[in-house]
Amino acid sequence: MTIHDDLAGLSLPQSLLTIGSFDGLHLGHQALLQDLIAEARRSDLPSVVVTFYPHPSVVLRGRRPSFYITLPEDKASRLEMLGIDHVVTQRFDEDLSRVTAGAFLDRLMANLHFRGLWIGEDFALGHEREGNRLFLRREAELRGFALHEVPPVKVGGEVVSSTRVREALRSGDVARVATYLGRPFMLRGPVIRGAARGQRLGIPTANMALRQEQAYPREGVYACWADLPDGRRQAVVNVGFRPTFADGLPAPVVEAHILDWQGDLYEYLIGLAFVARLRDEQRFPSKEALVEQIRRDIDRTRGLLGAAMGDDSSPAGRLGLGGTNRRADPGSSSGQAEGGERHAD
Repeated sequence: MTIHDDLAGLSLPQSLLTIGSFDGLHLGHQALLQDLIAEARRSDLPSVVVTFYPHPSVVLRGRRPSFYITLPEDKASRLEMLGIDHVVTQRFDEDLSRVTAGAFLDRLMANLHFRGLWIGEDFALGHEREGNRLFLRREAELRGFALHEVPPVKVGGEVVSSTRVREALRSGDVARVATYLGRPFMLRGPVIRGAARGQRLGIPTANMALRQEQAYPREGVYACWADLPDGRRQAVVNVGFRPTFADGLPAPVVEAHILDWQGDLYEYLIGLAFVARLRDEQRFPSKEALVEQIRRDIDRTRGLLGAAMGDDSSPAGRLGLGGTNRRADPGSSSGQAEGGERHAD
């Protein structure tokens, strides 16, 4: 797969195309993409996804920072796993928002010469979303491309959407998120230096840098799978503000206690796949009470995730946590680990 940061950088004699934000790559997105990929393979044509960053809602409606279910690099990785040939991550700004639907189709046709366009039920493009399904049906006849309208996917009678995924994340219902995504929700980031309290308490934690724009589960404690340099391990993960220590943090932190593992994770990217919510984050009267509760969290996590350590037949083996385990870029805006303590905190 090749990745392009602007439509102008890609020129194809023919292609099959879909356009959209595809945030989360949930089951509805996957159904559309799998249909596109199957036709691309039958017709021996390249499959192209044109997506946008920032998300149009962030630019036009000022959505809150912690908005993205999948950041661009994670989205591209998952699109590659699905079998897409080309991904264009087009920068979305005020200027692009004013381009008419017809003019944007002109650009797409000039660069991609697409023979088919795949869209979802609520799709629209162009200024003020003028390029709706009725518009595109007319354009398909005029321009000579096939329009494929893919119906939505429903889970439990509800249409799967990125909005529903975000709502479930905000409520902490990571099990419901997994039913929408077809996989557990994952956070990925570099391990950074913490206050080393966990180390002193005998429960070391790896502290993950959380990018401001990344959506995350509601504050609380979760049973997770952690993708590490030497494989996948069970983990108890806290998302929150450390109320027992009254740190007064301006933003939540993500701390993972990796079960049955020791090592140096500083400067590594790790992945955390959220399987189950254990409890709310709470303030404890003493460090001893906190440790006692964490021990109970560990026991419960072992019971929920079982003894499997990431073989292909286990839930961990089906997570698709590719792209982790490399060392973080020292120039990354999301931070770099500084030290060499074991585990991280």
